[in-house]
Amino acid sequence: MIRRHPAARLVACTVLAGVLLATALLVPLGALRYAVGGVRLAELPTGVLSRGGPALASTLVDAQGRPFARVGDQYRVPVQADGIAAAVRTAVVAAEDRRFFSHHGVDWQGVGRALVHNLATTGAPFQGQGASTITMQYAKLYRLYVLADSDAERQAAVADTLTRKLRDIRFAVRLETRLSKQEILTKYLNIAYFGNGAYGIEAAARTYFGTGADELTLPRAALLAGLVRSPATYDPVDHPRAARARRATVLDSMAGAGSITPARAASAKAAPLGIRDPLGRTASGCAAADDATGFFCNYVLDHLAAAGLSRADLRTGGYTIRTTLDRSAARPADRAAERLVPTSRTDGIANVIAIVEPGGDRHPVRALAANLDYGPDAAQGETARPVVSAPVPFGAGSVWKIFTAAVALQRGVDLDTVLPVPESYTSDVYTDAGAPYTVGNVGDYPSSLTLREALAQSPNTTFVALEDRIGSIDPIVDMAYRLGMRTSLGVRDARGRTIAEAVTAEQRGSFTLGPQPTSPLELANVAATLTSDGMWCPATPIVSVTDRRGDPVPTDEAPCERAVPAGLAHTLVAGLSEDAVSGTAAAAADAAGWTRPMLGKTGTTQDNVSSAFVGATPQYAGAAMTWSDATPPEPVCTDPARLCSDGDLFGGTIPARTWYAAMSPLHEGLPVVPLPGPAAHHLGSTG
Repeated sequence: MIRRHPAARLVACTVLAGVLLATALLVPLGALRYAVGGVRLAELPTGVLSRGGPALASTLVDAQGRPFARVGDQYRVPVQADGIAAAVRTAVVAAEDRRFFSHHGVDWQGVGRALVHNLATTGAPFQGQGASTITMQYAKLYRLYVLADSDAERQAAVADTLTRKLRDIRFAVRLETRLSKQEILTKYLNIAYFGNGAYGIEAAARTYFGTGADELTLPRAALLAGLVRSPATYDPVDHPRAARARRATVLDSMAGAGSITPARAASAKAAPLGIRDPLGRTASGCAAADDATGFFCNYVLDHLAAAGLSRADLRTGGYTIRTTLDRSAARPADRAAERLVPTSRTDGIANVIAIVEPGGDRHPVRALAANLDYGPDAAQGETARPVVSAPVPFGAGSVWKIFTAAVALQRGVDLDTVLPVPESYTSDVYTDAGAPYTVGNVGDYPSSLTLREALAQSPNTTFVALEDRIGSIDPIVDMAYRLGMRTSLGVRDARGRTIAEAVTAEQRGSFTLGPQPTSPLELANVAATLTSDGMWCPATPIVSVTDRRGDPVPTDEAPCERAVPAGLAHTLVAGLSEDAVSGTAAAAADAAGWTRPMLGKTGTTQDNVSSAFVGATPQYAGAAMTWSDATPPEPVCTDPARLCSDGDLFGGTIPARTWYAAMSPLHEGLPVVPLPGPAAHHLGSTG
């Protein structure tokens, strides 16, 4: 084996470096192609322009414009050049590319020096010094964070290979013909990673110092400029000594370049690191939102996905979603749900409430709250199930009698029509698994009640008899759909049928007693529909969506439609106005000191496994539901809330108390608005 003299090896390296350098310099730019990959240089600017920019997390803000959640993996806040302190720009140039303002994208002198050094020390041209300019670094990061669509492309964007270097060089040279130096530097500072989840200089300034990038002092600017080379190595939290040494190196480079005086460099070196404790990290996802907004956040994402804007789009698109969330509604709703069923002392019981604002052209959702927190850790009282907005497994009980009453009113029954209340009733129309359908009452009732009184006191036999009078379950199912139970009726059973299909196919008389899965949010929207003169609108959490440039983004949403004639809605509201006065929710209303006119209806399912209360004033509508969240489900007892063998949970207990506890502070200061009276003529089409 022949050993070459070190001097000979150096000469050989120098010659090879010269050949490589000459090749790069002499190949005509217009004829240059990707050596591998087959992409023309001229195509690169199109990719730059079409992709717009690096991934940006999307921000959810409340109705007042205050952020409450962030969706996205990269915490980045783009800023313009005038939003970055001058010390940052000079520090980064001194640390990363001292000849930045004199070269044209590639520092050929630096490339040659790096090749010679690497060949002489490692024998590999690209292991060791990099000689990447700021423009080349931006090209690499742009390819990584913007152009790459797969793991393979992301790996190729940062690989230490000749192919990647050539791509960066070509990209950098072309960028310098399209952008000014200040534009390139600003884009680089907005895309670079600074560690601890901070992408871009503004996010870094907020994360490490709690300031904006335009407020960074010289010591802080030098520290951040030193991080971009290796955020993990120079992490000021985990490796403060290395961070301080790196900062000193940057300051020395600034002094050497004439950007600052040696005296200023010495003073900045002596300054403390000044890192926030804890760091100002901005967590991502709905689980990171506060307790009062997690379920609302999740509903927003589901709603946008149905409208064509996926969660993947939101994670990278930098959208701003202005929502209908009202914290003055969310906070008391969250407190009420937790206070009535505290998860710290109660396992296996869910207690939720949804609040919607009525209106003739929009039904904005103001709050979605639960005693559970939104998140993945069940042991900590969390759930990632949309328990407030999606149908829950158990029904709302007699709340569904609203739909039977609506059809009866439409068929000519009056609120003052006297109806029989037998202790037991066997249907002449409906069956139960082929046998005659028989139902009994829970509690004592007079032998007869008006429809208005029956809605307040809720005897089962009276409403099954009303179903017989109507003659078919079909119009009652249709009424439930029109008034708002659309997703709930679309739940599929074990045979693949929707609830609506199964109930109508089997003509289930139990439909009016509400055993079917029920969405608390849809119940609240039913009340909003009734207090909106019979106009159904989707329960929307969205005010507007704008993209990263501030341009509006259209989202598809179902239009409002007339569910029932206004006269029928007014009459049904009047019929439901007695529950809080003399009905099943009267005790809860009295305990809460509630005196406003309102509609209300309670419901409880068999064995006291679940219960609900829906209520509304002309200003706000809401629905509270409580159910056994245990496996298998067990009856629920109250005072205090707990699972038990013989439950006493009713709609007038925990659900009604939750409703009043949430709605009372929300109505403080609002005028008392009377409910509409029953219409003399409420029949007619819904068109």
